[in-house]
Amino acid sequence: GGIDLNAIAAEAEPKTQRELIKRLKTLGFSGHIPVDVIRLRRGTLKLKVPSPHVGDIGIPLLKEISRQANISEDEWNNTK
Repeated sequence: GGIDLNAIAAEAEPKTQRELIKRLKTLGFSGHIPVDVIRLRRGTLKLKVPSPHVGDIGIPLLKEISRQANISEDEWNNTK
């Protein structure tokens, strides 16, 4: 099966940029944080996250990042 974005959204709550990056790094992404775009990589998968992000990152953006990062519901729910 594919990724259940609704399940991820149900577990997801708005996150700060710092919390999002910490969770993505726990999921195996690495990279650096330049001024305009955070570039992370896991294997051959590349992910860009807008930076700086003021305030919490909302559910729609979290869902899109999860989709682009090919993060499963289990992966997302088992990282903190």
